[in-house]
Amino acid sequence: MHAPLAVRMRPRTLDEFVGQEALLGPGKLLRRAIEADCLPSMILWGPPGSGKTSLGHVVAARTGARFEFLSGALDGVAEIRKVVSAARERRARGERTVLFVDEIHRWAKNVQDALLPWIEEGVCVLIGATVENPMFVINPGLRSRVRLFRLEPLSEQDLLNLLHRALTDAERGLASFRPQVEEAALNHIARMADGDARAALNALELAVMTAPPDDTGARVVTLALVEEVVQQKAVSYDRAGDQHYDVTSAFIKSMRGSDPDATLYWLARMLYAGEDPRFIARRIIIHAAEDVGLADPGALQVATAAAQAVERVGLPEGRIILAEAALYVALAPKSNAVKEGIDAALEAVARMPADPVPAHLRDASYRGAAALGHGRGYKYPHDYPGGHVEQQYLPDRLRHARFYRPKS
Repeated sequence: MHAPLAVRMRPRTLDEFVGQEALLGPGKLLRRAIEADCLPSMILWGPPGSGKTSLGHVVAARTGARFEFLSGALDGVAEIRKVVSAARERRARGERTVLFVDEIHRWAKNVQDALLPWIEEGVCVLIGATVENPMFVINPGLRSRVRLFRLEPLSEQDLLNLLHRALTDAERGLASFRPQVEEAALNHIARMADGDARAALNALELAVMTAPPDDTGARVVTLALVEEVVQQKAVSYDRAGDQHYDVTSAFIKSMRGSDPDATLYWLARMLYAGEDPRFIARRIIIHAAEDVGLADPGALQVATAAAQAVERVGLPEGRIILAEAALYVALAPKSNAVKEGIDAALEAVARMPADPVPAHLRDASYRGAAALGHGRGYKYPHDYPGGHVEQQYLPDRLRHARFYRPKS
């Protein structure tokens, strides 16, 4: 029991592995490769606590090959050479070697290059684990020799499943301490862990171990105790319930109403409660197009750039990017003419018959089109002063329709 709970509760089999269904669900490629013990060299890329190292331990327990662990933070070329030398001897005896490198992104270019000939020759199979984007931290030569598998943050339900498992496991978990944990406390841990199983289990262990036993010897873990452990207050917010929609609505209406202070407050409420920053970024993009529109086209550019930047940077720094974008669109002049225009045009398409394209607007680029009258009478705008000339562009039935009505 001296090892941390997160280490003790590591899955021992694929069936115990929680999350990553896209990679490890029944019939998926990576699961088939592990079960068949025919692993390709690979890089496991995912955020902290998503299961990269745990997956390495599962592979180690299942494979018939010799499993070697190295650390990108602690080991270097000398350790690689020792592993490779032993792997060569095993290969001569018909045995295989799998090399797992944790935090492989910490290795410099020359250290990564030291792996290339051994992977190329099949001396060992490499499994690298990294929290960084392999496109930026893994050399192209190494990337070309491995498969990339991206692990996603665990869902709140995945984390709750892990927490309940730890509470009821008498051998490796906390059941022997007779914990009684409020469901609100578990939900808070799962939300604040932000997809990180290690963080969730460590928080649970600290909460249980610091909870004083009651008269019956049970350890009662309340929401207040968990708030103290994770050092963050629980706010009334449910990603799938009324609070989610109400706070999101308040955020959008504050931007639409050009109130920067309210915009920041509701943004902070969402971030504090653990809302997915990608969801927030999408709402800012939609607002920039719907409520700012062509009154300031730069709003959509800023919002789109912010979404890309948050995807690249993540939290906590991403809060600054989201705040900048939200404030920009809140303070921008407002016009919903773009939304009203496209909605009016869609209504006309749904309500009116689909009249033929006027003959002068039809495609005249193919042989025989001219004989059909296509393009006849079309006025090429660049042949006229200012590059503009009046002519009919809508079908006859809609020739006087106006869909786009810019605001003053």
